[in-house]
Amino acid sequence: MNEKLKKILSNMKKYNAGIMFQEVFGFDPETGYDALVIAPGWKPTKILRNPAYKVTELAVHSYQSGYLVEKDGLKVAWAQVASGGGNLIDNMIICAEMKFRNLIFAGAVGGLSKDFEIGDFCTPEVNISAVYANQYLQERLSDFRPFEKIYPNLEFSKNVIELAKNNGYNLKAVKVFCTDSIAMEYSHLNQIKETGAELIEMETGTFHTLAPLFEVPYIALLAVSDNSATGVPLLGRVGEAQDKYHYTRSIIIPDMIFRIAKEGAL
Repeated sequence: MNEKLKKILSNMKKYNAGIMFQEVFGFDPETGYDALVIAPGWKPTKILRNPAYKVTELAVHSYQSGYLVEKDGLKVAWAQVASGGGNLIDNMIICAEMKFRNLIFAGAVGGLSKDFEIGDFCTPEVNISAVYANQYLQERLSDFRPFEKIYPNLEFSKNVIELAKNNGYNLKAVKVFCTDSIAMEYSHLNQIKETGAELIEMETGTFHTLAPLFEVPYIALLAVSDNSATGVPLLGRVGEAQDKYHYTRSIIIPDMIFRIAKEGAL
């Protein structure tokens, strides 16, 4: 981790004791994990359909839980967290002292354009952030920059896209708007679309602000779950759309997580 993240941890430890990632998620401080997965809402016990994955429940709390997912000799620490940029910051930071080789965000994303179908597999090429939580990673809370563009590690993203292609998956690089509220986004859809965003979700802008501080390869993997432009709802999704979404999050994304964990997408 870099010096900024060390300082953040030092400040936090003045008021908190113990091995935080072990207490919250049950992750072993002695284990070197092939990847750490940060997944808002997604529990591997619920979404993984392939019996080749061995899932061990390590810790369960009201808003976050920890799991060890194993396959082909690889160990993945899976942190299921609550939604929102603030929750993402808190839970990523308490995992900063863990030993892991790759950092992967896994989650759902909504469509803003008819160009996207439910179940499309995507990764941000840029985040357009309207999330205030990111500002807590800066020096001054008052210097908020709405609609700031936040970029991932584009070289690593390119490598992961190629890795996906080589394994039969079409991983699309897209423009993602990040919101603080799902309920209120529908009242501002025209303004959001004017930014050039193609998809919308809550955490990846924050993820891409914080992840570089860990100094390991990082990537966000997203499954399109709904689309306001085509009328497929987030709540009440049924039939073929439901099947396509679950295939991407249950089959494609876990497979890619372990391929990245194994090959590093290099």
